[in-house]
Amino acid sequence: MTLVQLQPKDEHNQALEANVHPPDWSNPTPSGRYNLVVIGAGTAGLVAAAGAAGLGAKVALIERSLMGGDCLNVGCVPSKGVISAARVAATVKYANEFGVEVPDRVDINFAEVMKRMRKLRARISPNDSATRFRDLGIDVFFGQGRFLDSSTIDVDGTKLKFKRAVIATGARASAPPIAGLDSVEYLTNESVFSLTELPRRLGIIGAGPIGCEMAQSFAQLGSEVFLVESEHGILPREDRQAAEVVKNAMVRNGVKLLCCGRNLEIKNEGGRRLTVESHGQSYDEQIDALLVAVGRAPNVENLNLEGVGVEFDKKGVKVNDHMQTTNPHIFAAGDICSPYQFTHTADFMARIVIQNALFKGRKKSSALTIPWCTYTSPEIAHVGLYEHQAEKQGIAIDTFVQHLSDVDRAILEGDDEGFVKVHTQKGTDKILGATIVASNAGDMISEITLAMTHGLGLSKIGSTIHPYPTQAEAIRRLGDQYSRTRLTPFVKSLFNKWLAWTR
Repeated sequence: MTLVQLQPKDEHNQALEANVHPPDWSNPTPSGRYNLVVIGAGTAGLVAAAGAAGLGAKVALIERSLMGGDCLNVGCVPSKGVISAARVAATVKYANEFGVEVPDRVDINFAEVMKRMRKLRARISPNDSATRFRDLGIDVFFGQGRFLDSSTIDVDGTKLKFKRAVIATGARASAPPIAGLDSVEYLTNESVFSLTELPRRLGIIGAGPIGCEMAQSFAQLGSEVFLVESEHGILPREDRQAAEVVKNAMVRNGVKLLCCGRNLEIKNEGGRRLTVESHGQSYDEQIDALLVAVGRAPNVENLNLEGVGVEFDKKGVKVNDHMQTTNPHIFAAGDICSPYQFTHTADFMARIVIQNALFKGRKKSSALTIPWCTYTSPEIAHVGLYEHQAEKQGIAIDTFVQHLSDVDRAILEGDDEGFVKVHTQKGTDKILGATIVASNAGDMISEITLAMTHGLGLSKIGSTIHPYPTQAEAIRRLGDQYSRTRLTPFVKSLFNKWLAWTR
């Protein structure tokens, strides 16, 4: 398996490497048995190690590549750095709509965009650094961890004894079988952030979160983007109305969507070519670069999981609701074992592991209320059940929708195409799920997540004063919508009689 390579070797990537895999690092000499040994220093591993050490446990942390994992190095952090620059470029492009006159042509220095991203990534990296975790009292080892038995892990010849262990090795990009793909070099999330030149024509396979975020961003930065998706539309797992709003925005940004793609083939004939059929039409497009944004594989290799009775499959390590593997001494957390491959999910799974592994707790991962967000423009955020899930589970719901076209702040910002949709248990204000499509949906969803986590109904949100004007007022208005459903004809008639009597 190829480990993540930091390119180019400029001062910012050297600063990043000095934090997350110092070239001159010397592994410590273990002494005695550890309360917890963690394999993998991505989000789940870092949270588990730091949390356990903070409670007084003796902890070892093993990483074979870069501390910080996907999130810091090739995921959340660099992608949002690129997205933020792309949004600025789009803002400038449409500035005339706000009465701000700008030149017809605005030059975008892609090399500087990527340099800024690398600079900011390096600035954030001390939080995940080997030095910081050593200072927390954790023994940090760089190398390949491998189970020898249910109480011993080998790290390149050094044996670590443990009472409990955590597998937090994450997942990696894994391209699906596509005709001709092996004939060309292609990008994944692990390499796209190493680009220093903007691809003039960029092909992207997969209209999931990564594919959509990068397709829109590169189009805003000046690439001609061809986005191929086998299903209809984009973001096939999201609310269809919300996905349609984002799709329309991406098309306006110049993304050429080839959905319902069939007979996809990559050719290396006088340069890279992408051929596909979409909605009955054939396309044969020459491209300068190809990003494969679909497919993930768990990092289970070289751990000797079979030797210690830890079951796994192509989706990852199998765990129970307490994050425990089929070996009771070994737990797992994060992308290696979760269908929700988000940084914040890994964080809270690791917290469950600390309680259950070290203190015989019985915390359940199924009790987590997990929101997520795709950082397109506008963003899509979701938490809880979708309508189709409620229907499949036989749960009757009421649905309340507030369109941003009726929210003053959204109108004033020019971001009025989205909406907030909340599902409640039928006849009650108990919130079962919500979708928001808006420019700040990722921030807005937390109010609803808080309410769901702590059993606050939609009427409670409606009775909470929100500052005016804000986009979050759309959520409060849904509380008003619910309250109006309580005013039945019978109740209204009683009010009318009372008011007539007291006149």
